[in-house]
Amino acid sequence: MRFRNRREAGRELARSLLDYAGRGDTIVLALPRGGVPVAFEVARALGAPLDVLIVRKLGVPGHEEIAMRAIAPGGITVLSEPLILELGIPQRAVSEATVKAGRCPSCATRPRFSSMTASPPGPPCAPPQRRCAAAAPGAS
Repeated sequence: MRFRNRREAGRELARSLLDYAGRGDTIVLALPRGGVPVAFEVARALGAPLDVLIVRKLGVPGHEEIAMRAIAPGGITVLSEPLILELGIPQRAVSEATVKAGRCPSCATRPRFSSMTASPPGPPCAPPQRRCAAAAPGAS
């Protein structure tokens, strides 16, 4: 599905999330840069607060604009396993990219949490690792 821009994509996404409208337990989190306009439209449609989560994106070797891993505040990491498998990226390359970016994979404490409405998700060391099964290949 193609959209004219990210705001239009956000309005379309919001239509599928209307069950969350008006609930006190809903917060919309955005990832800069491209996710902010999408999340803004979702938050507006749901009447939910919007916050921005700063993450460190790690790109595919040789194609750094394509995200294969993100490190979030508190050292939580998200892997795009479908992309890693599709491109045949060895685990060693994923680890090397993490170290090259200045983040130890098992103790990624920076950047420090810089959110306006939430607190760090757990201890800064020995982070849990989450795997993103839904990430589309090439998505960043």
